Amino acid sequence: MTDITPYRARRAAVLERMGAGIAILPTAPERLRSRDSDYPYRFDSYFYYLTGFPEPEAVLVLVAGAEPRSILFCREKHPERELWEGFRYGPEAAREAFGFDTAHPIAKLDEELPRLMADQPRLHYAPGTDPAWDARILRWLNEVRALARTGVTAPAEIRDLRAILDAMRLVKDEHELAVMRRAAAISTGAHVRAMRAVRPGMMEYEIEAELLYEFRRGGAQFPAYWPIVAGGPNACVLHYRNNDRRLADGELLLIDAGCELDGYASDITRTFPVNGRFSGPQAAIYELVLAAQAEAIAAVRPGAPWNAPHDAAVKVLARGFVDLGLCQGTLEEVLEKEDYKRFYMHRTGHWLGLDVHDVGEYKERGEWKPLQPGMALTVEPGCYVRPGEGVPERFWNIGVRIEDDVVVTVAGSEILTRAAPKRIDEIEASMRDAQGSSSKGAAKRGGGVAASKGAVK
Repeated sequence: MTDITPYRARRAAVLERMGAGIAILPTAPERLRSRDSDYPYRFDSYFYYLTGFPEPEAVLVLVAGAEPRSILFCREKHPERELWEGFRYGPEAAREAFGFDTAHPIAKLDEELPRLMADQPRLHYAPGTDPAWDARILRWLNEVRALARTGVTAPAEIRDLRAILDAMRLVKDEHELAVMRRAAAISTGAHVRAMRAVRPGMMEYEIEAELLYEFRRGGAQFPAYWPIVAGGPNACVLHYRNNDRRLADGELLLIDAGCELDGYASDITRTFPVNGRFSGPQAAIYELVLAAQAEAIAAVRPGAPWNAPHDAAVKVLARGFVDLGLCQGTLEEVLEKEDYKRFYMHRTGHWLGLDVHDVGEYKERGEWKPLQPGMALTVEPGCYVRPGEGVPERFWNIGVRIEDDVVVTVAGSEILTRAAPKRIDEIEASMRDAQGSSSKGAAKRGGGVAASKGAVK
């Protein structure tokens, strides 16, 4: 049974912030993949944040003022369609189960909305999200305006509902944090599974399959984004997604993957050697990125500006690039000229929540937003060394990123994904144990270690 308490509390908070007026918030439509095959349905994040209602063809209407109301429009019960497509709540059951004041069939939306909009001072919705919805809402407005001679007034002001919701979603409540911890645990298990499964000669997509299996086995509904499983030079492609290359002995494997559980995303990156042992150059780059991440996480605390973790990571990385011969000059020169961007070109994190790159401003009036308890973010420094003039050959095609999900707390921060191994000794020990178990299993079956190796040529 869904706990409706947090959703009712969020709707009440929106109604209070609106003061007066009406808000209209549709969920996402179903989307056709090809002919009669749809993509797996995923609700709109804003709509779900206020309702917890998972079905398509639904609209939330909030009426603020002296008698605030929350109204749901949704599909009616339909035994024949439910035979083909599954259970539907229907308006009355949805009203009771999700705590709305009233509920109507979605077919009555065009009839009811002009009446609900009449004599409201303001209209809140998300303009520009969907041209069809923009046209529909303007049509309702014009229907209300046409009643002016009868004394009815239309909303004279339109406000973007996202301004209220983005600020609310930026600070997670305890219900959200509980779901995010569970999502992080599932994703952590998937990364450990992948780390223990990898062998030279496997295909990237075989490791992708291990991740997806563990996500679903843990109860997650979807991957939060399509996994990046990038071996060797592919690890230097930031958004690599083909996952179709054979993994070679002596290479690193970068995995950026996280599940979505009950709408909430996790986002983890780990990098480790395909054969279970870091080479000297690989270890040098890896330890540098790990040190940069440690400094960045230490900078996550209440009152610190959003950019503090990034600044901390960049200083460590730039100093390391000079020491390793990747960048020339003093630390100050490398920072001023931004020469480090040849090897580290992205930001150190982003907001995390119902969306992987979650909503919320990063600056306020030109200043970086201060962190506060309940904010959730990723911390993900990296280093990507492509072959090139002046680049020491021993570092070519080494790509490393280490990413964790972090929540700001009163005392500093909570690392939701801490259990995913990231120290070199932890990674090598985990992989060594897994490879040892695999070799013993093969020997018992009569194949031995040699047969195991031959299978992946």
